[in-house]
Amino acid sequence: MARLPRLIVPNQPHHVIQTGLNNQDVFLDAEDYQTFLGWLRTAAKTYRVAIHAYCLMPNHLHLLLTPSDDNGLGQMMQWVGRYYVPYFNQKYVRSGTLWNGRYKTSLIDADAYFMLCSRYIEFNPVRNGLVARAEDYPWSSYCHHAGIRPDGLVTDHAKVWELGNTPFQREAAYSALSEPALSADEITLISNALLKGWPLGSQQFQTALQKKMKRQVLPAKRGRPFKIKPSAE
Repeated sequence: MARLPRLIVPNQPHHVIQTGLNNQDVFLDAEDYQTFLGWLRTAAKTYRVAIHAYCLMPNHLHLLLTPSDDNGLGQMMQWVGRYYVPYFNQKYVRSGTLWNGRYKTSLIDADAYFMLCSRYIEFNPVRNGLVARAEDYPWSSYCHHAGIRPDGLVTDHAKVWELGNTPFQREAAYSALSEPALSADEITLISNALLKGWPLGSQQFQTALQKKMKRQVLPAKRGRPFKIKPSAE
């Protein structure tokens, strides 16, 4: 099935993944992680993209973010790549591309799935056996949300602010919310939407999005071409 054109909606959260070429490692030491995060912070500020959660894994990265316009997300990712790839190639005496094609993204229904996606991202190192606890992994936003270590890269989303009236209340609530591991069905749901470029949300959210964007946002059923019904207005 052909991939749908990338869907970017300003002021809506998006889950982004970018992987190394042939799943090769793209971060080999602490300097690599720190360098990438520094450039990501600069680019996010420059192109007005709010980073809500992130996790840098050895061979890929996850971001949960909100762009302020149609182009900022793409410009941010391009800018970071323009700096990080030459840095990596020079340091490790290699040439050519570092990434396995373009980044992939899934638009998120914040009310239904924001917190779930944030947990999915931050617990990736635990699911992959890199650490026993999310707070033990230094290259994610979990420690920020749990009140262990502030992170200047992170802009807290409104759904996080809803967890409590004070930072302590929000951090405690976030930690408690993160204790149950995601189910296999939840992991599959988020992964499928991300890798196939589908929006992740309720049926009502998807229908409203399709009408608003006046384009197909989910795979059409076989034998039935997608159509936009004319407005009654």
